[in-house]
Amino acid sequence: MNPNGKIAGTEDAWDNRELGSDPNFAALLDTSDEVAIDDALALQPISIRLQKSLIEDFKLIAQLNGLGYQTLMRQVLTRFADCEKKRVLREAATAAATRTLERSIGAEEHPPKAASGA
Repeated sequence: MNPNGKIAGTEDAWDNRELGSDPNFAALLDTSDEVAIDDALALQPISIRLQKSLIEDFKLIAQLNGLGYQTLMRQVLTRFADCEKKRVLREAATAAATRTLERSIGAEEHPPKAASGA
């Protein structure tokens, strides 16, 4: 808490419960509201175990960028998934183009024989 009685709005203040724990200023979220929010944002909660040092790194990077660390994690995972999808599609397109080229070269080297008529 700073000298004028206000609590700095940092993630640490939320984590150590200086913010968000006063029942006079909090209301329970109805589970249907939570589902509606997740549905509206196309979000699905998951559970994952990560190294504490990795989480701390994300918190630091997020703070430097003015984001929450979970938002940053979502952005990083989205970027990775997008890049991987593009890489896989590029490789598949290259392989398909190579096969097509090899077939057309093979057809030029070995033209079909004319049928012999009697």
